[in-house]
This record gives sequence, C-alpha cells and structure tokens, in this order.
Amino acid sequence: MSLKQIQDEIIEEFSVFNDWLDKYDYLIELGNDLPEIDPEYKTDEYLINGCQSKVWLNADYKDGKIWYHADSDAIIVKGIAALLVKALNGQPPEEIINNDLYFIDEIGLKQNLSPTRSNGLVAMVKKMKTYALAYQAREKSN
Repeated sequence: MSLKQIQDEIIEEFSVFNDWLDKYDYLIELGNDLPEIDPEYKTDEYLINGCQSKVWLNADYKDGKIWYHADSDAIIVKGIAALLVKALNGQPPEEIINNDLYFIDEIGLKQNLSPTRSNGLVAMVKKMKTYALAYQAREKSN
C-alpha cells in the first residue's frame, strides 16, 4: 500500500471519533498493539532527542523497504510512535523522504498535543526521515 493510501486510511479511522478523548483512547490502543522492541534497542543510542518522554526508535532495511521499531515509557507517546510506524513501515526510503505526513494535520494530532509532546512528534518524524536518508544513501553507494 502506498504512503498516501495509508495516510488516507488513518484519516478515515480517526474520522469516526467525535472528540479528542476518544482519539487519545485510540492512540493508547495503538500503542498497546505496538510490537515489543528488542531490549538491545532500549538504550541511550536509540533514544530520540527532543522528546520529554523516553522514546526509542530503530529501523531495519530489507528488500528496499524500511521497517521501524519503537517504544516509549509514556502511553500517549507510545501511541503516537505506533501511528507513525503504521504510516511508514514497509515504505521505500524515497517515499518517506519525499512525502509530507499530511495525516498529522488532517486528524488534528499536532494541534491537540501539549507543546512538549508536539516537539516530540516532530523529533520522531525527523528521526524516521533520517533513517530513510541513511538507507537511501547506503543503497546508492552499493
């Protein structure tokens, strides 16, 4: 599925909720469904700078696509990480680098987060795009 299709699907999923309390509950549910990250990645090396909560992120590159693994010590933030993983997993680096994540604004996520969580969201997206850039550069050098 293309990144655009996934983003449109996420927008559709969030459209069934009338208020942000329900959307937060859904984010928590997404976070609870996030696969466990390997303990070797729950180290300072994989911590995302700019997040008030602890957020660990790793990415693997397989068959031309990136697969992210994330975790957080905060339930809402873990849900946000799960949402980003859902959107970007299985995409080629070029898709991740060249596309805006418009679903974030469409579902009102950034506007309904505290400033520190909003900064954390930006830091997570930046780190995910950095992984994509690194894998793209490695692919071109091979």
